[in-house]
Amino acid sequence: MDIKVLATVFITIFLAEFGDKSQIAALLYSADKDVSKWTVFLGASLALVTCAGLGVLFGQYISQYVNERWLNTVAGAGFVIIGAWTLWRA
Repeated sequence: MDIKVLATVFITIFLAEFGDKSQIAALLYSADKDVSKWTVFLGASLALVTCAGLGVLFGQYISQYVNERWLNTVAGAGFVIIGAWTLWRA
């Protein structure tokens, strides 16, 4: 296992997910006094793991057909466009 890659992925995903809609949804569900906090944690964790797993599988599949450099460029441009759109709508 490459610890540098692990740390980079963890930090990137952690910062991207921190304070996002899924975290706010988990906060709201756990605020209900009648709901088990462990159930909310398990449901949120399973959802995030499933989404990450699908991302990894899709990335593995698409990398067989698309050049990595081109994929990085498209992904980076996508993030810039989404960021600009978010700022414009704010």
